[in-house]
Amino acid sequence: MLNSLDLEGRPQDTRVVVAMSGGVDSSATAALLKSQGYDVVGITLQLYDHGAATHRKGACCAGRDIHDARDVAERIGIPHYVLDYESRFRESVIDNFAASYASGETPVPCIECNRSVKFRDLLATARDLGAQALATGHYVASRRLADGSRAMVCAADADRDQSYFLFATTQEQLDYLRFPLGDMSKPQTRELARQFDLSVADKQDSQDICFVPSGRYTDVIERLKPNALEPGEIVDMDGHVIGRHDGIVHFTIGQRRGLGIAASAPLYVVKLDAITRRVVVGPREALRMHRIVLRDVNWIGGGTLDSAVGDGLELFVKVRSTRAPQPAWLRAVNGGYEIELVGGEEGVSPGQACVFYDAPDGQARVLGGGFIKSAAAKSPVSTSPRDANVPAVAAMRV
Repeated sequence: MLNSLDLEGRPQDTRVVVAMSGGVDSSATAALLKSQGYDVVGITLQLYDHGAATHRKGACCAGRDIHDARDVAERIGIPHYVLDYESRFRESVIDNFAASYASGETPVPCIECNRSVKFRDLLATARDLGAQALATGHYVASRRLADGSRAMVCAADADRDQSYFLFATTQEQLDYLRFPLGDMSKPQTRELARQFDLSVADKQDSQDICFVPSGRYTDVIERLKPNALEPGEIVDMDGHVIGRHDGIVHFTIGQRRGLGIAASAPLYVVKLDAITRRVVVGPREALRMHRIVLRDVNWIGGGTLDSAVGDGLELFVKVRSTRAPQPAWLRAVNGGYEIELVGGEEGVSPGQACVFYDAPDGQARVLGGGFIKSAAAKSPVSTSPRDANVPAVAAMRV
């Protein structure tokens, strides 16, 4: 007989570690599992220390969050531990974040945190504690498959879905993880927290990168990679200098505002060159990319990636967390993998994730994804002898 977490045994005989961030989602998760009779252990990770906490609206505060997690654990009657992960978080997330920006990319640190800290290090700790599962408050769901493995699917609440940030989860990790909120909406979660009389029921969601409470990510980069803030040139797509800038880290692909350039037509950032410290700008149509070269591809769609791809796999992809999945083809090319976007996408930026889905909406299955290494536009006129469905690629790459 399987319990509500699809595990063998009675809830009271099943230990579950809950990653408690101090927010309403993870707190409600812990309270819900405790109410169902599970042997719940709460763990909060000390990832960063801001010293004197900032209380700007929407900012994270490490000390406040730990206090709130501890308060919730005491309220529902579960053991709670705080683990010092500052050094591994700095090495795996903060240092990589700064290096990525300095190289002209636009990183997503939450993905790296989930991949290298929460679902690797914390998961190992949960196993050491004898837990049968690690539960989190993420808005994503998982389903048991016929062979006993689990599939990741989008959350029922599309506005809260966090699957984009979890694409790097391995199959082994997915089989151990549980996401109790995946079929709930945010209002339902807050109401659940109120029913359990949790002090965080109405706590505001954090909106900033947790280790950048001021919202000024350049402060972190300047401290770790000061060369990234060296000035350089702003050039058009023909290489003509049309302005100056104070560091490429102040720009992202697709940016229009804040360029400091007077022009007769709107200009957008289309490329960042870290080596020459050049920011390349152009018209909006120059942003549309059709081919994406991927790195660090992770596959959780069943079987092996190569067997699934074959001569080309039709699927849907997200290139930004706020974008809807778009139809695409995944192909194996020159020992790596590339995505061909059927309709193209604007603002495709190296460092972002390209996440694979089996459907364009609803609770689609997450098939995996990879990080964007580079992107290329389709030529205005195709001269390729290949199949007409495969667009030729212009020399302009980002």
